[in-house]
Amino acid sequence: MLYIKYYNFLMGISLRYCHSREEAEDVLLIGFYRIYKNIEKYNGKGSFENWMKRIVVNAAIDNYRKNKKYYHHDDIYELENLPDESEPMPENVPIEEIRKAVNDLSPGYRVVFNLYCFEGYQHGEIAEMLGITESTSKSQLRKARLSLRKKLEELNLNYMERGEQ
Repeated sequence: MLYIKYYNFLMGISLRYCHSREEAEDVLLIGFYRIYKNIEKYNGKGSFENWMKRIVVNAAIDNYRKNKKYYHHDDIYELENLPDESEPMPENVPIEEIRKAVNDLSPGYRVVFNLYCFEGYQHGEIAEMLGITESTSKSQLRKARLSLRKKLEELNLNYMERGEQ
C-alpha cells in the first residue's frame, strides 16, 4: 500500500535527479528498500512524506556519486566569460517544457540545481554531499541557470511566433 500510495510523489523526485526513467526507477527502488528497512526509525517528528523524500533524495545522491566519473564538472574559473544571468526568465513557456528543460540538463548541473533550488541546500552542503568543491557547486548552478535561460528563451520565442500564450 505504501508503494502504491507514494509511487508518483517519490518517482517525481527521483526523475528530477536522474538522466533516464530507467535510472530513476532504480533509484526509487533503492529508496523504497531503504524506507522499508528503516521504517521503524521514523520517529514521528516531521511529516512522513518528507522523511521518505529525504531517503529518495539521498538514494539519488548516492547514485550520482557512484556514477559521477561519467559526469562533467567545471571549475569556477570558467565562469569569468559567461553572460549575465540577472535578466528575468521568459514567462510564456508551459510548465511541461520547463520540466523537460531541467531534465535535459547535464547530470552534474541537474543534481546541483535540484539540491539548491528544490531542496534548499547551500553550496557548502551540496559540495560535501557530492564530493565536489563549493566553487564547483556554484559553477554548476550558474551554468545550469544559464543553460535553462537559453533553452527557455528559445521556447518562448517559438511560442510567441506561433501566437501561443
